[in-house]
Amino acid sequence: MQLRYQYRVSPTPAQAINARRVFGCKRVVWNDALSRIKPVKASNKLLGNPRRRTAEGPYLRVPKNPDLSKELITTAKKTQERAWLSDAPVGVLQQTLRDLDKAWAAYEDSKTGNRKGPKVALPRFKSKKDNRESARFTASDRFKILGDGKLRLPKIGDVRVKWTRDLPSVPSSVTLIKDRSGRYWASFVVETDPAADILPPADCDQGIDLGLTRFAVLADGSHIASPKYLRRAEKKLKKRQRELSRKKKGSNNRDKARIKVARAHAQVADARRNFHHQWSHRLTSENQAVFAETLNVRGMARGRLAKSVHDAGWSQFLMFCEYKAIRHGRKFVKVARDFPSSQICSACGFRDGPKPLHIREWTCGNCGTRHDRDWNAGRNVKYEGRRILAAAQPPTPGLGASRR
Repeated sequence: MQLRYQYRVSPTPAQAINARRVFGCKRVVWNDALSRIKPVKASNKLLGNPRRRTAEGPYLRVPKNPDLSKELITTAKKTQERAWLSDAPVGVLQQTLRDLDKAWAAYEDSKTGNRKGPKVALPRFKSKKDNRESARFTASDRFKILGDGKLRLPKIGDVRVKWTRDLPSVPSSVTLIKDRSGRYWASFVVETDPAADILPPADCDQGIDLGLTRFAVLADGSHIASPKYLRRAEKKLKKRQRELSRKKKGSNNRDKARIKVARAHAQVADARRNFHHQWSHRLTSENQAVFAETLNVRGMARGRLAKSVHDAGWSQFLMFCEYKAIRHGRKFVKVARDFPSSQICSACGFRDGPKPLHIREWTCGNCGTRHDRDWNAGRNVKYEGRRILAAAQPPTPGLGASRR
């Protein structure tokens, strides 16, 4: 199983300059390659499908990676205009061309329907003003973790790394990332032994009903309070953004103010991510199966509760739950979004119909049971998840589909 381990790095001022040079070389190679490919694809598109041509003219050959590498890297380094490409490792520049290939493939697959999820846009040209930059070093670049804990990156130097945990194996690649707030990170891709992280079987399962007032209500009656990190930091964010708006565009003071805004947002995002990691780890560790409802986050984020929806970060939380469940040998099941979890009585199964959002408690018209709306929904999600799990595989001892 492949995992990504990320650590904070602290380059010296000279190393930061070298890193910016590497980022610049990578950006130029990306833009040069895109300027070669984009017109060719656009010209071929005007001719239509090869089987049903709609216009006359020759189909042009789309440049491939070996040709682009020879033209834009090997040959370009020998010219006076691109001699500074030697400031970046060859592997980083070649990896840039491979990344561009993947970007084109993602766009084509999204356009034809072979790729699930939201539509992917055309690859775009990268700008000097992009505040987030990265460069991936592969094994061919011969990066190395030194005995004193520093990370040796070719053309950059030996950078200090804040090791918060040990790497489980030798990394196959490392990506140097500079985020919008000016922080540097080293992201390693490592292979892990799947059996090493498998936890002993647990005799319980859990259903989750996500919300805004309470982040999550669990099927056992407990709930997770909503931290609302963005709401708590709004006052500070507004102050920083007002300071940014007063600065003259293009000035150094404006860039400093922009970094302050980015750092304030980064603190909110880091706190939210840590919250999601803690609770997703706890839920997947204590339960053999976790069931959650599939939410239309994109649709909900278009309404008047958009800021609160983004502040909750449901998609990230469910993603963490899913990968941690796979890693620890647990089950994670998503219940369809059209499942009427708030309309069904969890005691008798009677469907009582839709209810407005302001109704937080209701009484079943069939059995007379008094329900908390969210708790009842969490229990129904658990029962539906058990049914889906039982239909997909033989029943697991202790996890029957019974409502009792």
